Amino acid sequence: VVTRDDVEELLKSVFQFVKDKEQLLQDLRSQTEATKQIISEKQRERDYWLEYKNVGSKIHAERISSLEKDIAEVKYELERTEEHYREALKVVREENERLFDRHMKLLSEEALKNAVGYLDKHCRREIEEHEWLKEEVEIYRKEESDLRASVQLLEEENTSLVAKLIDIKLQHLRV
Repeated sequence: VVTRDDVEELLKSVFQFVKDKEQLLQDLRSQTEATKQIISEKQRERDYWLEYKNVGSKIHAERISSLEKDIAEVKYELERTEEHYREALKVVREENERLFDRHMKLLSEEALKNAVGYLDKHCRREIEEHEWLKEEVEIYRKEESDLRASVQLLEEENTSLVAKLIDIKLQHLRV
């Protein structure tokens, strides 16, 4: 015996089952639609990249090659310019050092003249004698080094002559 409550209960469960299935079907349709949109988007992306591969990549490759050549030229010019400025800086530094040395020499000479101007005659004469002695010392040092070289040569010559003399005496003794 089936009662009315049983039938209603069964109808409610069937109705709920159908409702759940319709909801599931609707969810599947929305997922299918989303998947179709993703597929369509990916298809457009794929078409774009195929087009790029066939046409755009060649254009970009030419641009890249052109830009690499430009970069190489700029680097070369930069190196040349850098070397030019380095040489110019070196020349300017040498010129500055030369001018500084010359200026310092002139200043020291001027200072010496000013200092000598304030000295009395006796001190001036001592300075002049001191300068003369410096020159004489340089001359004697040069002569000394020349004499040392001469002595060295004579000693070497004497040593070789003594060695020859001993060799000759040894030969006579053997005979």
